[in-house]
Amino acid sequence: MNNARFAISLHILTLLEKAKGELMSSDYIAGSININPVLVRKELITLRKHGFVESKEGKNGGSFLAKPAAEITLDQVYTAVRQNNLLGTSKNDPNPQCPVGRQINQHLNSLYDHTEQVLIKELSKKTLADFSGQFN
Repeated sequence: MNNARFAISLHILTLLEKAKGELMSSDYIAGSININPVLVRKELITLRKHGFVESKEGKNGGSFLAKPAAEITLDQVYTAVRQNNLLGTSKNDPNPQCPVGRQINQHLNSLYDHTEQVLIKELSKKTLADFSGQFN
């Protein structure tokens, strides 16, 4: 994956799971991840849109898990925040006169799709509760 959205989202969700329903501010979450709170709030919007998180606005507001961690699988999180191909894409157009160049993208896309499906299948076997349980 060419970006950090999955890692950031999983960090957020793990913190919220550990909070056991207590409201957690985006500033606190950002301090744990060591990123700007604006980035946390953007991810919280996505996580809320997909039903993982609920938020309460205001001075004493914050976020909390919208459902039990045992009901959130890691493939659901990955799919919610996925933006790019797992292994990236080429920035140039191959030479269509070349026997490899004219076919490379279709074969790469097939390889990437298969690889991503393997990843998603593996992620589907683990819940947020499983992942969070690794932390003391």
